[in-house]
Amino acid sequence: MALNTIPNKGLTNQGYPSDRIATPLIINGDMQISQRATSSTGKTSSGYYACDRWHINLTTLGTWTIAQETLTSGNAYNAGFTEAFRMDCTTADASPAASDGLWVRQKFEGQNLRSLKKGTSSAEKLTVTFWVKSNKTGTYTTGFYDHDNTRFVSKNYTISSADTWEKKVINFPADTSGAMDNDNAVSLDLRWYLGAGSNATGGTQATTWESFTAANAIPSNHVNLADSTSNDWAITGVQLEVGEFDSTSIPNFPFESYESNLNKCQRYYFEEGNSANGYVAVALNTSASPFRFYFPITMRTAPSGTVVGTVNTDLKLYHNGQFRTLTNVYFANITANSTKVEVDSSGAFDVARGGHFYFATSTGKFKFDAEL
Repeated sequence: MALNTIPNKGLTNQGYPSDRIATPLIINGDMQISQRATSSTGKTSSGYYACDRWHINLTTLGTWTIAQETLTSGNAYNAGFTEAFRMDCTTADASPAASDGLWVRQKFEGQNLRSLKKGTSSAEKLTVTFWVKSNKTGTYTTGFYDHDNTRFVSKNYTISSADTWEKKVINFPADTSGAMDNDNAVSLDLRWYLGAGSNATGGTQATTWESFTAANAIPSNHVNLADSTSNDWAITGVQLEVGEFDSTSIPNFPFESYESNLNKCQRYYFEEGNSANGYVAVALNTSASPFRFYFPITMRTAPSGTVVGTVNTDLKLYHNGQFRTLTNVYFANITANSTKVEVDSSGAFDVARGGHFYFATSTGKFKFDAEL
């Protein structure tokens, strides 16, 4: 039974008590979706690189390969997980500067967090659970950062056995201070610290919610995953539950269909490429495409659009029975739902004749980014 005395009146096929069905707060917690790449090498700065929705905050602390790892054995695999998010150190930094830092996080829109009741007298306790593996045993830290109110909290966990999948269940206190904004901007992130300099380790760890002080983020005995090129760290099966649970009462991981998982990720990032059936472009003159392309799902906000690849090589336009020579491809009038794709060409197009973009190589892509 859950520590917060929520009764178990029978489990659904998702493993939740039948009186407690809720949409999972974590997106892509099983690391199944990786639209950008399955592996990105030589990373020395912050960004989204592999598994969707998982952001790396990296400030001059080593060089990394970031990948979607395929699982074929081990405890996490036996629990149903076939993918994981993995960090491999390729250039070490055994002596971090004071401001150096590395953590993995997922960011949340404020409007998706109303169930936390944060900043009210009814604020909820939270439970985070995940599978984790590393060659480097020792003390690690996970925690929350409240962007709206500049508050945070962190708790430690221990990796006890090298190269072994271990399941962690971590409880966090409620926060009756600092209500979060009810909008589509970032209000909260959940982070896993992998190393930091003295700016983040010199104080007393904030194991209860408090106003942000960098020195109170993690303990001084925290692992520095960047201290050797032999080091790696991987995580999967991440879930965030409203309420307080222990290892015996935590609900089963809420596995979703691939389609449902992908749609949630595409709210923040979407790309199209490597296909002979691309965006429709009907040209009326030398630079016009009056028909809009509609995204597969409404994005968080109007995204930034990027054309990747060389026009006429990686990305071609087939129009009225032949490939046409282009001088530019770009987007216009982008909304959260769609975009206009426009082209420039040295030759005229046939009025009211259809055509499509042909992504001739894997390099050619259209990317749309609405990440937090």
